[in-house]
Amino acid sequence: MRGVNSDVAYDYIRKRILSGEFPPGYALMTEALSARIKISRTPVRDALRQLEADGLVVIRPHAGARVKTMDLREFRELCELRLALESHAAALAARNRTLADLEEIGFTLKYLRDLTNQVRGLEDGEALMAQLRSEDIRFHLAVIGAAKNDLIKREILRLHLINRVMSGADREDRAAPEVRRADRDAHCAEVLDMHERIFQAIERGDAEAARTVMGFHIQDIVDRTIQGMTRASHHYLAARFTEEELSYKI
Repeated sequence: MRGVNSDVAYDYIRKRILSGEFPPGYALMTEALSARIKISRTPVRDALRQLEADGLVVIRPHAGARVKTMDLREFRELCELRLALESHAAALAARNRTLADLEEIGFTLKYLRDLTNQVRGLEDGEALMAQLRSEDIRFHLAVIGAAKNDLIKREILRLHLINRVMSGADREDRAAPEVRRADRDAHCAEVLDMHERIFQAIERGDAEAARTVMGFHIQDIVDRTIQGMTRASHHYLAARFTEEELSYKI
């Protein structure tokens, strides 16, 4: 059984992994963490084992703990699992939703609709985009909750967290500002349309339609995330090595 200090350590480390302060591959040194959190090493070890069970940390014998890393193949496989589970959860939600579930999903959808309209055309819409991302998560949580399957819910939430860590913070976009705004607005409109269609399918109890539309939506998220990761890796290599170094042959 985890104690209070284990919970403190777990929350401290988890928050910093999800925020990106502890990025993938970051060495989680027990002694250093113990000093930072001002608790003994035993609860830190307990917290690291729990984070390993969550899929956020990897612990190797004689090598210690690190924030989990993945290559693109592993990440794609994880995303495929998320796609299958979340699409099925949407179908279950169409079968099992209550009136209260529909009200909750509809409530988050209204906020998504309002925020999407507000952000359109803004030069600096980052604050609204942060709210949009938050409401997007609430929408998905409401759909998953309506599925009435706790095992699927826990696994989807675990996959969401790993996805967030692996995809990292927002990737740098080198396009011109007007192009970025146009792309942002078009994408927000597409996402809102998908959410509207998911809600409509769940509302009318159409399980197959809910499964299909959620599948399209998650696949778009996966495609965009993998594209961003690929671009980021290319930019990283370009920044890390000079042109002369890149031309070296072994």
